[in-house]
Amino acid sequence: MWKQFLSKLPRKSSASGDSGQCSNGTGIQRTTSCGSIPPGRPASAIRRMSSAVFPSSVVAGIEPLVSFKDVPNSEKQNLFVSKLSLCCVVFDFSDPNKSSVEKDIKRQALLDLIEFVESSSARFSEAAIAACARMCAINLFRAFPPNYRSGSSGGGEGDEDEPMFDPAWCHLQLVYELLLKFIGSSSLDAKVGKRHFDHSFIVKLLNLLDSEDPRERDCLKTILHRIYGKFMVHRPFIRKAVSNIFYQFVFETDRHNGIAELLEVFGSVISGFALPLKEEHKIFLWRVLIPLHKPKSVGLYLQQLTYCVTQFLEKDPKLASSVIIGLLRYWPITNCQKEVMFLSEIEEILESTSQAEFQKCMVPLFRRIAHCITSSHFQVAERALFVWNNDHIISLIAQNRQSIVPLIVPALEQNIQNHWNQAVLNLTMNVKKMFSEMDEDLFSSCLDKYKEDEEKRASLEVKRKLTWEKLESAAAFQPVTGHTAILVGHQLSANMIATLI
Repeated sequence: MWKQFLSKLPRKSSASGDSGQCSNGTGIQRTTSCGSIPPGRPASAIRRMSSAVFPSSVVAGIEPLVSFKDVPNSEKQNLFVSKLSLCCVVFDFSDPNKSSVEKDIKRQALLDLIEFVESSSARFSEAAIAACARMCAINLFRAFPPNYRSGSSGGGEGDEDEPMFDPAWCHLQLVYELLLKFIGSSSLDAKVGKRHFDHSFIVKLLNLLDSEDPRERDCLKTILHRIYGKFMVHRPFIRKAVSNIFYQFVFETDRHNGIAELLEVFGSVISGFALPLKEEHKIFLWRVLIPLHKPKSVGLYLQQLTYCVTQFLEKDPKLASSVIIGLLRYWPITNCQKEVMFLSEIEEILESTSQAEFQKCMVPLFRRIAHCITSSHFQVAERALFVWNNDHIISLIAQNRQSIVPLIVPALEQNIQNHWNQAVLNLTMNVKKMFSEMDEDLFSSCLDKYKEDEEKRASLEVKRKLTWEKLESAAAFQPVTGHTAILVGHQLSANMIATLI
């Protein structure tokens, strides 16, 4: 068809238009046109051709390269469908010089379609909606090239490989822009559109969010948000489908490129939840958002994840204690950078935590903070001590000092005696002084108990050392030689140890 089509084109050449960058006002930035397009045929050089060039599938004999302004209003929907049919042809961009003219024609047709959708005031017919959904599906839904980073451990922060950019982006970008404007158009009837932009379409659109191209993920994020707002009937399905992506990422693959974008969409979705929160939404918090703290690549999407969690707490402050306990369950043990991030998130959550909710989780929380204070990694210890710079948290601590001060004082004393970093030592002294001024009697009693416990610990250490010396001495008198078999019963072992002690 394309060979017949091109044989009818005029051979005049001139400068090609629309090659520069241009903002469309929707968050999708148009990049330069395909680099393979020669400065040959502008849109103005493409005129009406014999309808015999087109197959019978093209609607009503309308030639797709006719401008919308050249046809009456009654024929514009037919021309719209005709241009969509033309754009269903997908080109190979692996060879920049292959089909360059055809690519230019398709690009111009896509630009015409975008302009028509922007300016159209009449309702789109069902044929137009079906044709648009079909064209978008043919162009967008594709298999990604092999991921050459599959041998790495999961898209962590240290992964500095360059993302893979699709060479067909100059067409894909315009298809995304058309889809975004079409979904958001007031001319699209949601009751008709939901039948064509259905569950299958949405699932395939969500799968594209694993693209390595950040430009594509940004387009998809905007389109997904628009679909969620347009088709209310699809909202439960979208939430379930996105939850399944999160489950697979956390518990199976530990790899997905679009987690940050999905969380960004859900941040605005959560802010629109009605009160009181449904049980389904609380389950999403506990089973999806909290476990998302587990992957080691959490730093790539922590900002969006924290926003989603805080949105839940703004809706229902009574969820604060369960969120904090959930974070403690996934607290990193060997990853110091994650510990710093967790401490920052904990502080942000505590800022909106009430006294009643704080009391439900304060003991395990400050046990963990005490452990962080004594960390040999200075950034972890420093970040834990920075918690005392927050006035709201100091207020919560002051009202519950009888439970918290005994947990923190031993950690402060260990730091003063053993920590190597001067900045951590200075912060430790400041917190110690704060506790002393807050309740001097309580602080003194905690300090005395710490010293008493340390003396007991030193005494037990000496006793344990003497026990081992006695065991070594007894073994020296009766050394085991050759292949002598020794049977030691429980009673004998207990008696021996009793005599040695």
